[in-house]
Amino acid sequence: MQPLIKRLKELETQVNAALTRLNIEAKKAVIATLEGQLAAPEVWHNPSHAQDLSKQLAAATSVVHPWITLKTQTSDLLELMDLDDDSLLAEFEGQIIALEKEFASLRKDLLFDGEYDDHNAIVRLSAGAGGTDAQDWTEMLERMYLRWSEKSGMLATTIERASGEEAGVKSVVIDVTGPFAYGKLRSENGVHRLVRLSPFNSDNLRQTSFALVEVLPKIDTPDEVKIDDKDLKIDVYRAGGHGGQSVNTTDSAVRVTHIPTGLVVAIQNERSQLQNRETAMKILRSKLAKMQLDQHSSSISELQAGESANWGSQIRNYVLHPYTLIKDTRTKYETNNVQGVLDGDLDAFMTAFLEAPETI
Repeated sequence: MQPLIKRLKELETQVNAALTRLNIEAKKAVIATLEGQLAAPEVWHNPSHAQDLSKQLAAATSVVHPWITLKTQTSDLLELMDLDDDSLLAEFEGQIIALEKEFASLRKDLLFDGEYDDHNAIVRLSAGAGGTDAQDWTEMLERMYLRWSEKSGMLATTIERASGEEAGVKSVVIDVTGPFAYGKLRSENGVHRLVRLSPFNSDNLRQTSFALVEVLPKIDTPDEVKIDDKDLKIDVYRAGGHGGQSVNTTDSAVRVTHIPTGLVVAIQNERSQLQNRETAMKILRSKLAKMQLDQHSSSISELQAGESANWGSQIRNYVLHPYTLIKDTRTKYETNNVQGVLDGDLDAFMTAFLEAPETI
C-alpha cells in the first residue's frame, strides 16, 4: 500500500504545483464574477454583451473545472487509501493510473503561459502574390483552420470574407472561440508558402503562392486594452458587394483608424453600423494587444507603427510537387502527411512551437 500512497502523493504535489502555475484561484474568482453578472436580469437587456459574458464563462469553466475535479479526486483517493485496506490494492492502482493519465492530458495547459494564451482568437488570412493561385491557397488555409477548429472542439465564426474573382478568397477573418484558442493558434502567425502544380495554368506549371496569416488575441472588454478616443478616426460608408453591387442602402460599413500606429480596421459584414463598429473596435484592440506583445511595450502610447505579422516572416513551407513535405522554418518540425495537415491536423506543429526555446 505504501508505494501506491507515495505515488499518489507525488501526483498530488504535481497537481497542486500546476494549479498554482495556472493561477486557478484567480480564474475561479473570474468565474464567480461572471456567474454573478449573468445572474442579473438586466444583463440580458444587451444580448450581445450577455453572449460575450457567456462565452467568457464557458471558456474559463472549461479550463478550471477539469483541474479542480482532478485535485478533488486525488485528495479523496488519498483519504480512502489511508484506511489501509489491502483488499482494494488492485482497484486503487487502477484509479491512480486513470488519474495519472488525466494529469498527463491536462498538463499541456502548462504550455500556455503567455499573457493572452487563455483568450479566444481572431485569425485573418490574406492572399499574397500569385493571383488566383494565391487566392485559392488562402481558401485552402481557411478550410484547414475551420477543420482544425472543428476537430479541437472550437467554435469558428466567419466575421468577414472577400471572395476572389475566379476562385478562392482575397481575405477572410475568423473568430475562434474555445479553451486556449489564441495560445494554440499563435504558432500560425506569419507567411505560409505553397509549392504545387497550378490547377489554374493551362501548361500545368509549378507555382509558388503565398498567404499571410495574422493571429490576434481576442480582446472582448475595453478595460483590457484602453484606447484614447482622440487617437481614433472613424469613417462610415456604404457597404459594397461583389462586382460593385450594393449590400444595403445605408452607410453601415465602418472604418476605424488608430492614428498613432496607423492600424486600420474596416468591417462591413453586418447591416447595423453599431454592430460593425463594435466588431471593428474588438479587432483593433486585438491588433494593439498583439503589437504590445511583439514590441514588448507596457502601454499603447509607446507603440510604433508596424504590422503584427508581415510578409518577411515566412514560417512554413507546404510542398506538393515535386515531392510532398510540410516543414516549419522555425521549429524544423516536418511531416509528409500533407493531406492530413490540410484537413486540420495541426496539433503537432502547435506543440512543437510551444515546446521550442523562447528564442523562436
